[in-house]
Amino acid sequence: MKKLFLYIIVISVAFAFWYMHATSAISSDSNERKKVIIEPGWSTIQIAEHLADKGFIRSPLGFRLYVRSQKLDGSLQAGVFLLQKSQTVSEIVEVLQTGKAEEEIVTIPEGFTVLDIDNLLTSMGLIKKGEAVRCSQECDFESYDFLPDNITGLAQRGGRLEGYLFPDTYYVQEESFVVKFFLERMLNAFRSTVLEGQADAIAASGRDLSELITMASLIEEETRKEEERDVVSGILWKRYDDGRGLGVDATVRYILNKQTEAITHSDLNSNSAYNTRKFKGLPPGPIANPGLPSIIAAAKPKSSPYWYYLHGNDGKIYYAVTNEEHNTNRYFQIGSGSED
Repeated sequence: MKKLFLYIIVISVAFAFWYMHATSAISSDSNERKKVIIEPGWSTIQIAEHLADKGFIRSPLGFRLYVRSQKLDGSLQAGVFLLQKSQTVSEIVEVLQTGKAEEEIVTIPEGFTVLDIDNLLTSMGLIKKGEAVRCSQECDFESYDFLPDNITGLAQRGGRLEGYLFPDTYYVQEESFVVKFFLERMLNAFRSTVLEGQADAIAASGRDLSELITMASLIEEETRKEEERDVVSGILWKRYDDGRGLGVDATVRYILNKQTEAITHSDLNSNSAYNTRKFKGLPPGPIANPGLPSIIAAAKPKSSPYWYYLHGNDGKIYYAVTNEEHNTNRYFQIGSGSED
């Protein structure tokens, strides 16, 4: 019994020394500050491993034990933080939990419109409502020669920028945030990722860039899964080249700013060039800012025998060769979402 008690004491003391070492500063005399990025949605385990990889903590396990002992799981924030190797685990955790990040993370999802971007930046306190929309219409972006010259109809809502603001994760500083500079960063990302990164695919498509990005925006809004994009692209281009109406519900939603609400018969009769249910051809401009997969799908459509598609209540996409077959699909999938 005495041996067991002694053994427990030895183990406890050894653990205490290990824990003190594991949660101590890497270098107590270091004044160097470095950035560390904590991504949204990371667990404590992921954060601990990342901090260890970057050389800010000695032990991921020690970090996790400290966070758990303080009941702080789930309280660590995402962002770009300035940390020092002279900080202990407790000091680092305090920064990640309550400290102000050096930079904030702004994630622009694929399919966001300029209005959506405006709403997001407003909710984050980076701009006043309407600043991004107004800048897209009024700021000088003449150096971006890939932007369309003429904007008509509802495209004016997003200025010349709608469709060309590349969806991605951006890091910004709140104190020095300027909406025009942020929009320029997105345009620069479009130039490098799309115009330069996909130059061969764009050239091989034989399509005008404006047509390509407008079609990509339709594909972005009309598809739900990766494997649907190139097939839907093939269907829409085939109908476009054949002079048929595209019949894309997403264009009607764009007209009316209806993201999820049901589309009525009156909506489908809206007298707008963006209404591809009523007018043939592409809308005057993009209806969203498409991501790279949709842009690639627009440039590389997949040939198929289909002329129609719709999404059913089960989330699956149903293709059809004839209008009769399409109507049968619609009958059995009544109440479905986007369709043509």
